[in-house]
Amino acid sequence: MVRLSESQASSRPLVVLVGPTAVGKSEIGLRLARALDTDLLAADSRQVYRGMDIATDKPTPEQRQGVPHHLIDLVDPDESFNAGQYRHLALQEIERLYGEGRVPLIVGGTGLYVRTLIHGLCDAPRADQAYRALLLQEARAQGGYFLHHELTRVDPELADRLHPHDEVKIVRALEVHHLSGRRLSDMQRQHRFAEQSFSVLMIGLNRDRAQLYRRIDDRVETMFARGVVEETERLLANGYGRELGAMKGLGYQQVAGYLAGDYDRAEALRLLKRDTRHFAKRQLTWFRKEPGLRWCALSEHESSEDIAGRLLKMIRSFMRATAHGRPADSSRAPLTMETESTA
Repeated sequence: MVRLSESQASSRPLVVLVGPTAVGKSEIGLRLARALDTDLLAADSRQVYRGMDIATDKPTPEQRQGVPHHLIDLVDPDESFNAGQYRHLALQEIERLYGEGRVPLIVGGTGLYVRTLIHGLCDAPRADQAYRALLLQEARAQGGYFLHHELTRVDPELADRLHPHDEVKIVRALEVHHLSGRRLSDMQRQHRFAEQSFSVLMIGLNRDRAQLYRRIDDRVETMFARGVVEETERLLANGYGRELGAMKGLGYQQVAGYLAGDYDRAEALRLLKRDTRHFAKRQLTWFRKEPGLRWCALSEHESSEDIAGRLLKMIRSFMRATAHGRPADSSRAPLTMETESTA
């Protein structure tokens, strides 16, 4: 059992476990949460949606036994949700855990959520619902890649970082440019996410590329076996159409195409495996830019129990450092992690 001392609590330690999809974050995070006697705070932009369980690989009720999970099942699929809302709710959970003398543990693969939580938000204009509606109306008329083409025109740097189907982020970037005349990428660079209210240990999990891709393929096969087709049918029947941002996420987009007769089941499987691999590569690209992140290479023959034990030693070393008033900059924490595996 780990409890924060008064000196540790004053330094506000925060443990963050990130990495690409299918790398093993959830299982290892569960083991760490049990060992640390703390709750698990998710950082996943897809698991916030209620009723979207299988394609988002949301932990089952059985898996959550003994470890309270927070920041999942927050909104319905047709409701908006953004990084700012995530930060607000996450900070509430973190303050609660500090009050209980427990170290907060963040686990997830949404890099923007993690970065926003740790470093705050840049000063961008508020949402303009009328302009957003206009953009979405034009996108329906012009076709699927219209919004991304528009973003390429006004903010090519950000467009290069965003997937053409990431409608929520693309619309926000276009909205910011429309309202302020400035590129969102420039605003983010100027802000540099400089705020930091915690002493952070950020651990990145990675595997050999071939091993990670095998795990992705296995996960997709498992999704279909668990009923992702039926889950997507239920969502569509409940009025959550293919045009919703939540329904364009991995799994639902590919299965909805199959259900609409665009292609057969085998092609839906192939597309989802391919698109998930591409998504994992984008996640790795994002996390490689995070300062102070400690990469941990995972072996195919290493159990999740052994990995969690290895990471727990690092976390305890970090906790000792915070107790002695070390700087809040995790890049200077006195830890030794394994070098990153090839991916």
